Amino acid sequence: MENKIVKYFSQITSLSQDEASVLEEGMVVTHLKKDTFLIRDGQISIDTYFIIEGCLRQYCLIDGEEKTTNFFTEGQWVISLTGLTQNTPSFHNLVCMEETSLVIGNEQKAQELFKKFPRFETLARVVVEKSFAEQQQLMTAYHTDTPEERYLKLQRSRPDLFQRVSQYHMASYIGVKPESLSRIRKRIAKNKL
Repeated sequence: MENKIVKYFSQITSLSQDEASVLEEGMVVTHLKKDTFLIRDGQISIDTYFIIEGCLRQYCLIDGEEKTTNFFTEGQWVISLTGLTQNTPSFHNLVCMEETSLVIGNEQKAQELFKKFPRFETLARVVVEKSFAEQQQLMTAYHTDTPEERYLKLQRSRPDLFQRVSQYHMASYIGVKPESLSRIRKRIAKNKL
């Protein structure tokens, strides 16, 4: 299997053979079954995760109802900034929507890597900045776009999700009930004719 984390970092900057080797050798890959929780509400998560294969759903429980806030798939990082920077318990859950393989990183390993290869500290900052920018875009869209606009943007930017995620979770993600999502889909289909 091609080393996807090395490929990810190579897209940011060229890696020396030593840098690529240390990444490959230091990787801890975990395989999780569908419906396995990676993080539960109230748990402190100081690890970071890079998804090699699979799909995770992030959600919060509000008055007993699950509110989907994100989906993470191949080539994406899952970083709990509150856990990493403030050692604060998570307010969300992360659950596998399908069998998932991911690389687990932690602060201790990161610091060891930074000492050996200082350039990785810059690469780590780029990863966190990119993750933060993606979250900021999602939050802005949630406040400025209609549910239909969010649905259409998701269709354009992440069409694979529509084959991997139930309509129920998709509706929750764009902020509507399943019946409303059904009406949105019918309206979109009608407008395409």
